[in-house]
Amino acid sequence: MSSFASLQALLAHEEWRGRFDEEILAASRKINKERRISAMQADVIDDQNLTVVAQISSKPPLSLEINFWQQDGAWEFETSCSCTVAHCCEHAAALLSTLATSENLLRLTDGRSASLKSPLALPSAASLLTQEPPDIPTLVTQPHFRLEICREPVRDRNAALICQYLGEKEPTEWVVARAFAVYDAHALPLFSVLPEAASEVRDAQGQALLVRRDRAHETVAALTLREIGLSAFDATPMLRFLHGAQKRAIPADNPWVPQIPPSAAASYWHQFRAFHRSLLVERGWHVTFTDNVGHEVYDTVPDDWDTALHAADDSGGWFHLSVGFQVNGKSYDLLPILAKLIEENYLEETLDRPNNGFVLAPLPDGAAIKLPLGRVRAILQHLVALIDPKFLGNTRIHALDAVSLSAVAELGLEAPPELVALREKMQHFSGIEETAAPAGLQATMRDYQITGFRWMQFLARHGLHGILADDMGLGKTMQTLAHLLAEKENGHSKGLPSLVIAPTSVVSNWRAEATKFAPSLRILVLSGADRSKYFRSLAYADVVLTSYALLHRDIAKLKAQEFHLVILDEAQYIKNPRAQVAQAACQLTARHRLCLSGTPVENHLGELWSLMRFLMPGFLGTEKSFDSQFRKPIEKQGDETRFLALKNRLAPLILRRTKDQVAKELPPKTTLVHLIELSTPQKDLYETIRATMDKRVRAAIAARGMEQSQILFLDALLKLRQLCCHPSLLPEEFANQLNQSSKLDFLTELLSTLLEEGRRILLFSQFTSMLAIIEKHLQKNNIPYLILTGSSKDRGALVEQFQTGKIPLFLISLKAGGTGLNLTAADTVIHYDPWWNPAAEAQATDRAYRIGQDKPVFVHKLLCEHTVEQRIHLLQQEKAELASNLLSQADRTAKLDAGTLRQLLAPIE
Repeated sequence: MSSFASLQALLAHEEWRGRFDEEILAASRKINKERRISAMQADVIDDQNLTVVAQISSKPPLSLEINFWQQDGAWEFETSCSCTVAHCCEHAAALLSTLATSENLLRLTDGRSASLKSPLALPSAASLLTQEPPDIPTLVTQPHFRLEICREPVRDRNAALICQYLGEKEPTEWVVARAFAVYDAHALPLFSVLPEAASEVRDAQGQALLVRRDRAHETVAALTLREIGLSAFDATPMLRFLHGAQKRAIPADNPWVPQIPPSAAASYWHQFRAFHRSLLVERGWHVTFTDNVGHEVYDTVPDDWDTALHAADDSGGWFHLSVGFQVNGKSYDLLPILAKLIEENYLEETLDRPNNGFVLAPLPDGAAIKLPLGRVRAILQHLVALIDPKFLGNTRIHALDAVSLSAVAELGLEAPPELVALREKMQHFSGIEETAAPAGLQATMRDYQITGFRWMQFLARHGLHGILADDMGLGKTMQTLAHLLAEKENGHSKGLPSLVIAPTSVVSNWRAEATKFAPSLRILVLSGADRSKYFRSLAYADVVLTSYALLHRDIAKLKAQEFHLVILDEAQYIKNPRAQVAQAACQLTARHRLCLSGTPVENHLGELWSLMRFLMPGFLGTEKSFDSQFRKPIEKQGDETRFLALKNRLAPLILRRTKDQVAKELPPKTTLVHLIELSTPQKDLYETIRATMDKRVRAAIAARGMEQSQILFLDALLKLRQLCCHPSLLPEEFANQLNQSSKLDFLTELLSTLLEEGRRILLFSQFTSMLAIIEKHLQKNNIPYLILTGSSKDRGALVEQFQTGKIPLFLISLKAGGTGLNLTAADTVIHYDPWWNPAAEAQATDRAYRIGQDKPVFVHKLLCEHTVEQRIHLLQQEKAELASNLLSQADRTAKLDAGTLRQLLAPIE
């Protein structure tokens, strides 16, 4: 059975028709009907390679060629025609159809030949003959092959077009290959397909001589050149088109050039010098280069590199990395080369390549260096998170990374003495030193608080900066005051003040706790309209207290003062890196920086990057590089490898303890979720609003897309949440006579029960308008209460009233009172309405559930059943995973996407 039976069957099955347009196929049927195909001939190279040539009757006659080959067990083909279409034309479709019928392909291959009615019109350097004249001597010998690589001037516009297509930098010159089949002393140009039997040449005496062409060897030679990425003019439709081959002959010497895509053509000749040349030589080819070709490839290994880490001028624990090398007397900087590989995701692109291979990296002068792949991969794995390809002018490496890099054998780094000392210290690190609490501290710290204080001391002694991420209520303020006091007592602050920035509501608490627990610290508070008079006293204070609200207003004065420590309390205030407050914080000058936040990640990892930019700018790269290297792979793809890499990178710089871990003496906390069924009128109104807003949102998404419809989406959710709280919160558009709220009715009963039990209650809502409705309800029922919103004046007096037990109920706006208050007199917390951010609710709860609480705490969450509120609660749980899992195991996050829209705007079940 013929070895091409499977190809005949494939052609008969007609799957090949999918490569051609219907118009092309229709034209091919006309060609076959007119019987315009003639002179078919099959050239069998081996069992897996076959070429079929034919002529098409036309004016002028057309030459057609189809190459078949097997790849991974499947047959592939490409077509080439001298018509203007050149590739996948109607002539090729007609020939394929002819080969598919009546087993014509097998007939051709079984006979190994077919008569040609006329020679194919392919150009050649010598006269190409189909019959051997009887009176001319014939040379019959096996050829050897030669390839000449040369740089030539571009002589006409057509060649210039091809030159540009191939990506040549100089449109006046190009690099081409001339391939020859050499019969004794006669070098004949090698074509991709040679249908002629013989070529007429002249011998040394000028006599005519006929060279019989060895079709089998020449076809294998042409396939070898294709294998290494070269294409001949006569076989490449695009090149023939650019050259104008439909109107003019292919150049007589038929140049070979890099195959498309042209994006790879610029680097092809580096690949050729480094790898392909040796392959050709192994197969018996003679390969030469003219002197002006260029594209040299130099061998270099990391042992030859001049690598070093130098302390930055401003130091602060930062080092400059330099990697240089020399070839042929020229000096080069390797960092841009490595950065380019990082930018092109080289690590991922080469996962399936063995480490014993090589990588070619281009140099600015057009040459390239050949680097061992395994060692380059090892280096890139360390550099990928440290250098930004867009900002190589100032390659700053933090001491932590410098220590890690200095241990990379592949780099052979020359480290300065201070880095060697730090590396040895880190290698022999056995734990944080047991530093004694400062003598002036007027408090007894718990064990975990002493650990936190010592961790801060450790960071300061090693030039590091970190995040104390303890749960709310575990005494972050106390630990930080101990650290500030120790820095003063030990002389490490050297007379410089430290700056604490906190929410406005918390500044007074800092002053009170500093006065109580560290009375020897000189405290200066910047607040009020007349605060400018205190700026001259900044240098004389031990601790300066200010608020985020004033930071960007006073930044000109504050950034002019050098601080020993800058501490951000509730550091999530700078989670948006483009906000004024975040940009102002980064302008401050300090030897050491600390962030205090129980929620360093509330919604996504970009918030953590913003905090780290304040602490150690560049440690997590630029925002763009962080997004591509960590945030997107972790949040969108669930990439565990990237997640663990980020977690391990941050591990020394984040200290987090939960209440469950360290505060065993706290009484239990019980969370109760109350699902409240809406009344029938409220349900009807909910469904009316839901359907209306759902229609609007979907129309907006269809018109503008999801991203541009987020505001309308959130507005729809706001209206549904308002209805769940109380219908009277709705805007006039949905005004109605319904003044009844199932949730308020439930709250009335719940408060009655709790107050009868003697409970002391904190009631939180995001809507101050809802608190106003509750306030009227309490007044009507003569229930005593306190209320705290953003407009409240004397917050301290309100807190004192509640703490002393005079009033049992405290209404609090979530935004105004969710942080900075100590309300341990409460034993009950009610969340009237849910919010996206579970951390905000947790912070509010922790006003009561914190160190100092001696009673069990009950948390009541009021949710309208089967509504947007219950669905928000489910999304809260998903969001909470992002923060907790970054500090433990895995990562997921909830997004306002199409799936979330369907979930939140679903009708009541």
